[in-house]
Amino acid sequence: AHAARFVYHLPPEVYRQATEYAHARYLAHFLAAGWGLLVLAAFIHFRVAPRLCRKVERITSRRALQALLYFPPFLLLINMLGLPFPIYRHHLALAYRQSIQQWPSWFADWATGQVLYLTFATLIFCLLYALLRRSPRRWWLWFWLVLEPLAGFGVFIAPLAVDPLFNSFQPLAEHHPVLAGKLHQLTVRAGEPIPANRMFEMLASRKTNDLNAYVTGLGASKRIIIYDTLLARESTDQLLSTFGHELGHYVLGHVVKSLLAATAGSLLLLYLGALLLHRIFNPQGRWGIPDAANRASLPVLLFLLSAAQFLAEPAINAYSRQIETAADRYALQVTTGIVADPGAAAAQAFQIEGELNLADPAPSPFIRWWLYSHPPVAARIRMAAQYEGARPHGGQAVLGPPPSPGLPARK
Repeated sequence: AHAARFVYHLPPEVYRQATEYAHARYLAHFLAAGWGLLVLAAFIHFRVAPRLCRKVERITSRRALQALLYFPPFLLLINMLGLPFPIYRHHLALAYRQSIQQWPSWFADWATGQVLYLTFATLIFCLLYALLRRSPRRWWLWFWLVLEPLAGFGVFIAPLAVDPLFNSFQPLAEHHPVLAGKLHQLTVRAGEPIPANRMFEMLASRKTNDLNAYVTGLGASKRIIIYDTLLARESTDQLLSTFGHELGHYVLGHVVKSLLAATAGSLLLLYLGALLLHRIFNPQGRWGIPDAANRASLPVLLFLLSAAQFLAEPAINAYSRQIETAADRYALQVTTGIVADPGAAAAQAFQIEGELNLADPAPSPFIRWWLYSHPPVAARIRMAAQYEGARPHGGQAVLGPPPSPGLPARK
């Protein structure tokens, strides 16, 4: 009976906005994927890459300089052609009040992201084509052996050097010492005491109204991040529940497990890619491309990679939903005895986050299967409401979510 008292409910106008916003984003996602594949197919058909390669070769005979003149402009051109979709997604976020970031700031972030992407991608593709030339049959294995340590380093360095380029962070204890103390108590109870210097508040409200928290980093850089928007909207019990979820990722080693899963997936992807490239370019080259080791094959490689990533989305998201569910369960368990009613606190937090983030109240089974990296909000509330641990008032859930800062009471 108590579970029925917690149902994801939105007022009629918010329900309409959440549905419209979700459907627009779903459509944009699939259109962007299709458009990206179409652009790459057009580049292959019209032999854009071979022509650019010939122009670069006429400018210089130095292979390193050729790579610098070829990879960044080619990759930037592809991203520029795909730019309308990120612009549209930000337009939606502004229209539905999920973002407050103005366009100059947004374009500055986009440009910063492009510089980082082009730098990293150029280095990776230089390495890839060097291996393709030197080991035509085993390049995929050597590339995987080099790529995985680089990926691990990327996860390690991101919170230290990349994330601060886009957002500001400050120690959580600096402005929320009482809350930081309670969160530390929770980590001690979990058997994984996290020092205060690994808990951070992200000043997300400068750009977004989104409510969120996440765990990031690896080893010495691992940390838990809580948006200041979340701190402003949730009560202490609700924040402890939300933090318990992120603590679950930390304690259950989900960052390392996800990295290992990505490592296995990338090995399979590279092996299958090598087989496809062999079939495509054997016995003779196509589309004006002599062989796979020629830099002009880049759009073919990107087409295969983009198609594989798109088709792998359901499997990747299914794995993500599993670890998110595990973190939800962990949050309920670790807050038992600390929060008066763990199930109620979690359900209230999900309600607040879902309503303010305009989470889809009724996603279709296909959308959940293909796109959802987390269980739908309604399912998370049901699971929390059914939790029996330390339920007060004779085993009954507390009636409805209590008020939280900035939100009226739900009924």
